[in-house]
Amino acid sequence: MSRHFAVNPKTDFVIERFIDAPAHLVWEALTRPEHVKQWYMPKAWGAVYTCEMDVRPGGKFSLTTAVDQEVPHLGCFLDVVPMERLAWTSMLFPGYRPAVFDDIPITAIVTMEAEGTGTRYVFTALHRDEADFEENKASGWAQGTEIAVDQFVAHVTALR
Repeated sequence: MSRHFAVNPKTDFVIERFIDAPAHLVWEALTRPEHVKQWYMPKAWGAVYTCEMDVRPGGKFSLTTAVDQEVPHLGCFLDVVPMERLAWTSMLFPGYRPAVFDDIPITAIVTMEAEGTGTRYVFTALHRDEADFEENKASGWAQGTEIAVDQFVAHVTALR
């Protein structure tokens, strides 16, 4: 699978999975709020209460999650190639407006490619620097992301 960006293991977090479902179901589960609410937050940790997505470059990506308290997550889609690639960032608000945040910002890039009757799914989270990546890992973010991706795979597989 070709990437249009370089991955640095000191700053970037990569999860790769084979999903036994066609790319159109993977795309649907990734881009439709009713699906995202089902898998985005590790179920044992909390829930997603709201989800809004305007899946186009410059469009809104917005979630409210809750563990002990509600936490808003707002970002902007950067790149949208249906059933191939989806990229968004918390560094920008919708319309490419500069973001104000008190969390560690990331740029997330998902790529998918047909593989037999299934889909090769790769999630990459780019961090500003090594310190941000280490802080995110120490906070449990990486573990939570692994759990969410496993939930995503199970959700997509159940859609078949």
